[in-house]
Amino acid sequence: MGATTFGVIIGNRGFFPGILARDGREEVLRALAERGYKTICLTPEDTKFGAVETLEDARKCADLFKRHREEIDGILVSLPNFGDERGVANSIRMSGLDVPVLVHAYPDAADKMRMGARRDSFCGKISVCNNLWQYGIRYTLTESHTVAPTSDSFRSDLNSFAATCRIVKGLRNVRVGVLGARPAAFNTVRFSEKLMEHAGITVETLDLSEAFGRIGRLKDEDPQVEAKLGSIRGYVSTGGIPVPSLVKMAKFGVVVDEWMRASELAGTSVQCWTAMEEFFGVVPCTLMSMMSNRLLPSACETDMIGMIGMYILQLASGTPSAIVDWNNNYGDDPDKCVIFHCSNLPKDFFEDFKMDFQEIIAGSVGKDNTFGTVVGKLKTGPVTFCRASTDDLHGRMRAYVGEGETTDDRPQSFGGYGVMKVRGLQGLLQYICKNGYEHHVAVNRSSFGAAVREALGNYKRWDVYHHLAEGQ
Repeated sequence: MGATTFGVIIGNRGFFPGILARDGREEVLRALAERGYKTICLTPEDTKFGAVETLEDARKCADLFKRHREEIDGILVSLPNFGDERGVANSIRMSGLDVPVLVHAYPDAADKMRMGARRDSFCGKISVCNNLWQYGIRYTLTESHTVAPTSDSFRSDLNSFAATCRIVKGLRNVRVGVLGARPAAFNTVRFSEKLMEHAGITVETLDLSEAFGRIGRLKDEDPQVEAKLGSIRGYVSTGGIPVPSLVKMAKFGVVVDEWMRASELAGTSVQCWTAMEEFFGVVPCTLMSMMSNRLLPSACETDMIGMIGMYILQLASGTPSAIVDWNNNYGDDPDKCVIFHCSNLPKDFFEDFKMDFQEIIAGSVGKDNTFGTVVGKLKTGPVTFCRASTDDLHGRMRAYVGEGETTDDRPQSFGGYGVMKVRGLQGLLQYICKNGYEHHVAVNRSSFGAAVREALGNYKRWDVYHHLAEGQ
């Protein structure tokens, strides 16, 4: 994940001490650099203190941002003093950039409230936000109204805002692919390609018969097949798995990799049963796990929009995502449940794992036709969950997002499984059921719920529910 680049606007108001703008600019840029962010900002040679106050300053700032428009992921507005509300809004409007904006204000010191030392950024931030609102420019706020750039709180604000920027950028003109038709028994994974296209997400398709035809032209000794076979064995323990099954998986992986490269796909969803097992003789889970683990998310049961949830969380964290079922209650604890799939989870999620057969459908198609799942217990730790969905009845994109944790509870299960604790889980499940959401949910080993809410709800303008339990 490359460094996020911010266009930085330092606000200034002339009748406040100029030293505040000068020192504030230096401190903010230093704090950003120390935290690994790249910046594009006016210099003291461009304007007074490298800040923005006048219309001329705003034009210079806008021109600078235009020259770097392909680099800038988001804009940080920082107010070392009250700032000029029009200068900030004009800079952004005239730049033509359509990126997230974070508004930051410096705190005043209680013993420095006389003229010559006071900032009034507390008040200035409200005025800047009012002007951005009037201009139709959407923006994000820091958790605390005023916050020091050197504080842990501001570090958290930046991390969350950078994740928001990555999601917004990553969902712009993204291409994804669905391999095979929707399994007949899964109405729940229906989705609208047209709504997704309107949201900037293009869906490419490939029929299973085409994939099988391409596989049929590959020889066992093909160098690509041998290389993919080596990758599979290097990824997961394959003890007890028949070699012919592994070769079939390798051929499937070669075909899917080439399709993704040719179509420039960021992720996929796959018709994982039962045609794959009946007419090809393996499950695709291991290959899907491998793709997700190398940040090419892949969802089962042709859950295309579920894969978008995986991709959103991956953009936020820079780490692999998985798709799971909200699957079982866990004893009598109302805030715990079992999350499960049979499974194609990336190995980044597991304490330990191995390749096995798909127990759910082995009874109907035979065990020998179902090798290729990856199974094991999930690691403990924080989790962000997200479900994206197309609301065809109302013509909109929608999602819910929240945070929880996987626990050290150890249920007896097969597949990929773990226990997740979510505060207020029963209320969340009520929301999911009452609003007709799917049984799949994307999960990521991170804590970026607020960033996802901000990206999808504020900037992408989806209908978003952010699950916050009472008291949070």
